[in-house]
Amino acid sequence: MQLLAQIGLEPDKVFAPNIDESAAPQESPRVYAQRMALAKLAACPHAAYVISADTVVAAGARILPKTENLHDAETCLCLLAGRRHRVYTAVAVRAPNGKVAARVVMSVVGFARLEAAQVQAYLASGEWQGKAGGYAIQGKAAAFIDFISGSYSGIVGLPLHETALLLRGLGYRP
Repeated sequence: MQLLAQIGLEPDKVFAPNIDESAAPQESPRVYAQRMALAKLAACPHAAYVISADTVVAAGARILPKTENLHDAETCLCLLAGRRHRVYTAVAVRAPNGKVAARVVMSVVGFARLEAAQVQAYLASGEWQGKAGGYAIQGKAAAFIDFISGSYSGIVGLPLHETALLLRGLGYRP
């Protein structure tokens, strides 16, 4: 919601659709992100304009989980430390007439090398819970980032420029 406010949008309602978020065997991170955004969109009641998004953190072709436990979060942080990875964020928009437009934005993020104490302090913060790849760039993990190429807002979870373009393309006028 904070991201949408940056471009002057305030949603009337927010839905958390209950969908299966399992990746298909051999599914690429880009395809998976787009499939999830479209599935979330399809699960939302049709009203006015509807926006859905999904963010996937990928190390090579490997899709990292939305971490739900300490072990997974630590595994992700150790895997990302000292290397670059890709973040795919898909956004899908449905207009009141049912027309759908979608786009996937890819960004590259570089993590600095992390000392064990840094990893443990971040894990203790709990900020990793439910985050793709086990980190939130807009939070404490910002201290780990030494390189970004692409959309910062996309890494956070919604590529604002692309979202605004999709809305305009579907006829939305504030």
